[in-house]
Amino acid sequence: MSRVNWLSVLNWLLAAFFAIGAFGNMFASETILADYQRWGYPAWFHWVTGAVELASSLILLTRFRLWGAVLGSSVMASAVATVVYHGEYGHAVPPLVVLGLCLTAAALFARQGRR
Repeated sequence: MSRVNWLSVLNWLLAAFFAIGAFGNMFASETILADYQRWGYPAWFHWVTGAVELASSLILLTRFRLWGAVLGSSVMASAVATVVYHGEYGHAVPPLVVLGLCLTAAALFARQGRR
């Protein structure tokens, strides 16, 4: 029986999450654009978010894994800060979970790099 490499699974899941998120932000629906407006971000900010999420999907490339995890963590921390600041506490749960996964991945990638 083969062993599952859970770090690799986490890596692929995070990359897929950020690639899908990048697409969702770059080609934002009216609902997403209204959210950004309600939160006080400029009309073009969804492009910035999408670009950083797309860069976070570099977590798939061994050379950039740690940077992808750090970028992903920054996007998720920003999302948490935004919704908490605006009192939308229920919306903070999903980005908090992904933030935890990104930080876990970053710690594991950094640990692997020191071996």
